[in-house]
Amino acid sequence: MKTNLWGMGLEELTVWVRNNNWPSFRAKQICDYLYKRHIISFDEMKQLPQIMRTWLEENACVEKPVIVNQISADDGKTTKILLKLKDGSLVETVCMHHEYGNSVCISTQVGCAMGCIFCASTQKGLFRNLSSEEMLAQLFAFSEVFNMPIHSIVLMGAGEPLQNYNHVIRFLHMANDKNLLNISYRNITVSTCGIVPQIYKLADEGLPITLAISLHAPNDVIRNELLPISRNYKIEDVIRAARYYFTKTKRRVTFEYILIQGKNTDKENAEELCRLVGKLPCHFNLIPVNGTEHIHLYPPDIKEIRSFQKILMDHGKETTVRKQMGDEIQAACGQLKRRFLENSKSVFR
Repeated sequence: MKTNLWGMGLEELTVWVRNNNWPSFRAKQICDYLYKRHIISFDEMKQLPQIMRTWLEENACVEKPVIVNQISADDGKTTKILLKLKDGSLVETVCMHHEYGNSVCISTQVGCAMGCIFCASTQKGLFRNLSSEEMLAQLFAFSEVFNMPIHSIVLMGAGEPLQNYNHVIRFLHMANDKNLLNISYRNITVSTCGIVPQIYKLADEGLPITLAISLHAPNDVIRNELLPISRNYKIEDVIRAARYYFTKTKRRVTFEYILIQGKNTDKENAEELCRLVGKLPCHFNLIPVNGTEHIHLYPPDIKEIRSFQKILMDHGKETTVRKQMGDEIQAACGQLKRRFLENSKSVFR
């Protein structure tokens, strides 16, 4: 069986090259070809001797997901791609083009088991975890195929990152590796629905990444309706874990709060939310729900959004309303995949 070199960092490649009786310095050359020059054909790795290139063709490969669909917003601020994995599964990845640079939102699972009522990617449940190599390929699809340098990463696509903990942690180290993407940990955000034990575990990793918690409600009654997984973890325990994360990392926690008309946006909800978090250093990211023909939920009007935001700010909470990007290209999780499957006769997951 051929060894897939995609996803190997310099240290791993060096061990593999040395174990196969080639000089160690060849690993650095291969690493540069794969991740700096975006060359995956061994025959084109001209710095390697012909005998080694021939040997690589016979004993190694570079396998990674391929793009099967792509679409860009008319305003040029959002690009979304659909990738097919080796087993035929499909995952979505979005690149948001900001003034400060390109931010890529990646998926960490095929499907999702969290059951959030506002998310299309969870409607058919979880199929499997993504490997760290498959996550890495999502970033390189933009930096390689579209020639877009990556400034920051958000693990907020399909899936619950902390349910795929080991692969996610390995991916974070790969993204930060100077021989691969060299992205600062401080430019990486990991989002979670609030898997409490894993939040504590992540805090103890000592990585200066931003933790974003999908809170979406000020109490358990509303939260259990919006996020079924939250029945396993009381909201007070989620906030306690967030405090621990801040204490260990000194990184301010972001609370994602989706705004749904008639569900969680009245004055009482805002006041209760402020009491819940207390003095914890945090940032609230208010997100008007992205309703579709498959998700019959609606955002509040702008007056109600601003009223909700003002209450939080009056209590000293730093708050922003997320700018809606990519609505016309189905940029919300699961929408492009669903549209592709509906229009395709092929068998994909």
